[in-house]
Amino acid sequence: AQVAQSLVDSDMALSRAFRVRPSARTRFLSVNAASRRSWVDYEETCDFPLQNLPFGVISCKRNGPRCATAIGAQAVDLTALANAGLLSGLPFDPSKTFSEPVLNSFMGLSRSAWRATRARLAEIFGENGDDALRRDEGLREKVLLPLSQVQVHLPARIGDYTDFYSSREHATNVGIMFRGKENALQPNWLHLPVGYHGRASSVVVTGTPIVRPCGQLQADRADPSKGSVFGPSKLLDIELEMACLVGGHTPPLGRPLTMAEAEEHIFGYVVMNDWSARDIQAWEYVPLGPFGAKNFATTISPWIVTADALEPFRCTTSAGVQDNPQPLPYLREENYTSYDLALSVDLHTPGSDGKTSITTISRSNFRHMYWTPRQQLVHHAVTGCGMNPGDLLGSGTISGTNPDSYGSMLELTWRGAHSIKLSDGGERKFLQDGDAVNLRGHCQGDGYRIGFGDCSGQILPAGSLNSSQN
Repeated sequence: AQVAQSLVDSDMALSRAFRVRPSARTRFLSVNAASRRSWVDYEETCDFPLQNLPFGVISCKRNGPRCATAIGAQAVDLTALANAGLLSGLPFDPSKTFSEPVLNSFMGLSRSAWRATRARLAEIFGENGDDALRRDEGLREKVLLPLSQVQVHLPARIGDYTDFYSSREHATNVGIMFRGKENALQPNWLHLPVGYHGRASSVVVTGTPIVRPCGQLQADRADPSKGSVFGPSKLLDIELEMACLVGGHTPPLGRPLTMAEAEEHIFGYVVMNDWSARDIQAWEYVPLGPFGAKNFATTISPWIVTADALEPFRCTTSAGVQDNPQPLPYLREENYTSYDLALSVDLHTPGSDGKTSITTISRSNFRHMYWTPRQQLVHHAVTGCGMNPGDLLGSGTISGTNPDSYGSMLELTWRGAHSIKLSDGGERKFLQDGDAVNLRGHCQGDGYRIGFGDCSGQILPAGSLNSSQN
């Protein structure tokens, strides 16, 4: 953040000296400057300061789903803002684009258009910027809506969803559990970002209840020759992940993306929970990998934080460098970095007295990534696979080096060998009906933080929706 501020100061000085408009770089960097303040009141611990300005989709009593941003405890109706003429200088039709019930059209624009939009919003909500909204009480009532009074929706129409397996710490832990320490990582793991195709139809927004899945389970855990039985999963788990959403003018089918292009095609990031049924997974995953164990639900946070908003928090990955082995040329990243993005998992468990206890069961960081989102995107497209605005790429479970930083209950309990101690004295190995999980992430700046909102879901009993469907 300090580097961004110094670049802004020097560029602004040149602009004043030569009486020219500040450069596009300056307008982008100035949005991130820690010194920026808004006339909208909010606490320093708020997820949505002026330096964030994420994008999402909301609805309220008077309007259906439409595009929005958030500042402080307020959602900002971008359609109302555009219809008032306050976004008229942008290089697209904001009234049309932001009135849509998903962000895909906006995400399909160029990064320069995203930057121009975010810079204009910073001018509107900055304490020393354009005061047209600030002094118009009637317009403020249309544009600013309390977050507590709006419904959030999936921010994009997700055409395709791919999940990766890119934390070395997580992959090593799982490998040790199932193959032993000597064979923890598969031979290909250090050479390419391992991934699989998930189900876009099961991606849901925060707050959506999760029904415990049923499926085939190995009848005898010690003897697979005894076949399977059908029933509810008993080993329901979470996976702490981040995910990026694809944007930009994507290349035609058959043309790969280069590493230099990848940055321009990542619109932003969300927190993600890839719910997993470990017992269903154990029976089905050989030889083609997970199927029903992971296709029943994937929860994401509602606000897409742009890659530009995270820029001040770039840092080295926990791997440091990729040199043993060095990736093939198409995967080599000159700026091999992740983000200093703190992550946590809160487990909400109901008690017999009707009260709910909250236990933070994991604290991790997005730094614990061996393969970065840019490398994941490039590898995904290297065969000529088409990538479209709104496609979702999950990072894979993010585990750190310490046991309290593991990103799944599978690891936290070491495959059920021991229990997680809860704040009310209870224990868990895997999720029970009635449990709720909330994943959160933020980057800590100087006097502000960049957050994503909640990524939560509560477990409902298996078959609990059947009666309403009959």
